[in-house]
Amino acid sequence: MAATLEIDGLVKRFGPNGAALGPLDLTLEEGRMAAVIGRSGCGKSTLLRLLAGLETPSAGSIRFAGRKIAAEDVAVVFQEPRLMPWLSVAANIGFGLHHLDRARRETAVAEALEQVGLTPAAHLLPKQLSGGMAQRVALARALAVRPRLLLLDEPFSALDPLTRTQMQDHLLGLWHHYGPTIVLVSHDMEEALALADHIIVLDGPPGRMAASFAPGMPHPRHRSGVTFQRWRDRLTQALEPQVRAPQEMRHAV
Repeated sequence: MAATLEIDGLVKRFGPNGAALGPLDLTLEEGRMAAVIGRSGCGKSTLLRLLAGLETPSAGSIRFAGRKIAAEDVAVVFQEPRLMPWLSVAANIGFGLHHLDRARRETAVAEALEQVGLTPAAHLLPKQLSGGMAQRVALARALAVRPRLLLLDEPFSALDPLTRTQMQDHLLGLWHHYGPTIVLVSHDMEEALALADHIIVLDGPPGRMAASFAPGMPHPRHRSGVTFQRWRDRLTQALEPQVRAPQEMRHAV
């Protein structure tokens, strides 16, 4: 499987002394899902904004399929659904499909609605949706354009635990159906372990890779299983140095 997302020496600074990220190197194979975890302020969202083209690197490069990432390659889902309140569920999903003729647009919207289980809700407005339903619409809108790279910025963190688990299952189904490469930013170790092929632990600022794991567990992953718990322990150990006192951190470097 060809490696399609390549990050080489990536650095982001805000102002002359504001190093936020890097240097960072990462390779992610096409069609895989990577989860980026770490404490607040370690550069996770900065990395996602760089991948989305919302920020410009201070140094280094990001290449996708051997070239710079194009806008049409990427779709982003944020923590908030960011739906347009005056449009129906179907119209929100079809908002990015105006380059298609009407028949193809309607087919793509119907497919996305079916994949997220919201066909009966196609006519509803966002204010009529639960939090989980609204986030399913956001995922459907992102995937309806069939991006090659899907970026997820803590998309389920505002949901209750049961809905969050259900949304993770929805995401797995959508990933298998549409097949994009996914980069997921999360604070949740169990979410990362339940979903991702590749888990990157960032430390910072500036954000740098503290650890990298490839659990290799088949889906669906049983969270109460021994293997899952062993990986959770390994991730916990990888994150532990990030919460030590600053003086301890200096001695450890």
